[in-house]
Amino acid sequence: MAGPRRISRRAMLKHSALGLGTAVAAPYLVPASARGADGAVAPGERLVMAGIGIGGQGRHDMINFMTHKDVQFVAVCDVDAQRLEVARKIVNEGYGNGDCAVYRDFRELLARDDIDAVLIATPDHWHALLAIAAAEAGKDVYCEKPISVTIAEGRAVAEAVERYGIVYQSGTQRRCIPAFAYPVEVARSGRLGRIHTVHTCLGAGPSCGIEPPQPVPEGFDYDRWLGPAPAEPYTPRRCHGSFRWIFDYSGGKLTDIGAHFNDLAQWGIDMENTGPVEYDGSATFPEEGLWDTPMYYSVVCRYANGIRLVMHDVEPRSVRFEGEHGWISVDDSGLVLADPPSLLEGASFKQEQYDVMYGHQRNFLDCVRTRARPIANAEVAHRSSTVCHAANLCLRLGRKLYWDPVQEQFLNDDEANRMRSRAMRAPWHL
Repeated sequence: MAGPRRISRRAMLKHSALGLGTAVAAPYLVPASARGADGAVAPGERLVMAGIGIGGQGRHDMINFMTHKDVQFVAVCDVDAQRLEVARKIVNEGYGNGDCAVYRDFRELLARDDIDAVLIATPDHWHALLAIAAAEAGKDVYCEKPISVTIAEGRAVAEAVERYGIVYQSGTQRRCIPAFAYPVEVARSGRLGRIHTVHTCLGAGPSCGIEPPQPVPEGFDYDRWLGPAPAEPYTPRRCHGSFRWIFDYSGGKLTDIGAHFNDLAQWGIDMENTGPVEYDGSATFPEEGLWDTPMYYSVVCRYANGIRLVMHDVEPRSVRFEGEHGWISVDDSGLVLADPPSLLEGASFKQEQYDVMYGHQRNFLDCVRTRARPIANAEVAHRSSTVCHAANLCLRLGRKLYWDPVQEQFLNDDEANRMRSRAMRAPWHL
């Protein structure tokens, strides 16, 4: 006869959320009896987390998660031994113990049944594979943006999130920063009248020369870093922070900064679950060298209702909503400007307020407990990233593209449709 069935922490969380609905995440209140004298949450009440990809952004995310008293990090995973050791020390010093486990293979980490949620902050070409693997393992996911490196990958992630019933939050943190959310609120409120144009300024992309192959550094599993991407010789400017300027791993400024500001644009015009129907633009690409994403570019997108989204290669990085009664903008310092100035009346934030991470991660953690949909859920993240990917395809192909946001395919353009996905290097596949 079978023994008693073990009830997982995840099952308990889901059971406690029954009947709460899925529209708004309510704060989870830990009883005073479960807290220590210093207000810390008792170990049995904490959400157990682990990090996969703990480089610069990953460490930043992890440290911010660790400021939440109802979180306990127990493991980190990275293909770079040096970064892995730095992350391990941060966790152990933060909790005053030596309990943090380290992994080089994410599959071993995901096999642990005591982990509730994972932070994913790898290069972009790993985001979809890891998120889907985590979903299959029953882990909730906080994944850095963009959700994917192709349109098809993003749809696969969104479908996996629904299939396995996990909570997914994309790292588009500006959604939870008051100075960025306020212009969106104004745009959605109707105070601008009919909005006709949204501008996103994303900055120009860099270039570099030809990079000769170099020996792979000791402790760096370069083959696993490449993962599903094509096999290429190692050079430092291919990896870590520079990966985003190479199409095999990312999409340049359009997916790096565009994932933030095009997301705000879609949110402000109530298009976050759909997208433009036309893309037209031009770009200057590096003529030689390792990096191949656009340096200078302009893309004009049109929605079915006539609103235009215009992407620029200029600074400061920003989003600006223009309507028949005025405009409002916010740049990446958190500075909000408006005309008429009366649009700023009643604002509850301080100018240039930039409270970066706490609120976005709190939203995720609350949703893990209540099973509500986070503010940057997988469908929203996929649609925002699709805008960026489609703009890149328009620039790479050098022609106007027509997009069906319902069927998620380009109209009368077989070449563009083939580029919605890409082959993966064995043994990796969706």
